[in-house]
Amino acid sequence: MNNNYFGKPIFPNQNLNTNNQNFNTPPSNQNYTINSNYEPMALPSEQSYIENILRLNKGKQVRVHMTFPDSTEYRDREFKGIIEQSGRDHIILSEPSTGTWELLLMIYVNFISFDEPINYSEEFIPNN
Repeated sequence: MNNNYFGKPIFPNQNLNTNNQNFNTPPSNQNYTINSNYEPMALPSEQSYIENILRLNKGKQVRVHMTFPDSTEYRDREFKGIIEQSGRDHIILSEPSTGTWELLLMIYVNFISFDEPINYSEEFIPNN
């Protein structure tokens, strides 16, 4: 079996003569310091994504307007129902009058119509 098949990695500005070099320890002539005051950048608690806005409006009646570009029979459709759940890539609607439930993919959503005011969090407004 060829034990040298993968070889040793070569990085930019590295001396190609690595026969006597130990890769497990850093060179002794360099000083390394660790910054113990490092704090990762905090992300906002909420962001104005459609999924978050839909979650604030769970239980409301909506009309979801969608386009399916590869379909000739169902190119443009409107789905009516109550928002049950929403996620990053989907919306779940229920229609109590028919007993149907729809799992709709966000990628096909054009816009969503509400028959009542939309709940929207002030946390979504920049500089607020």
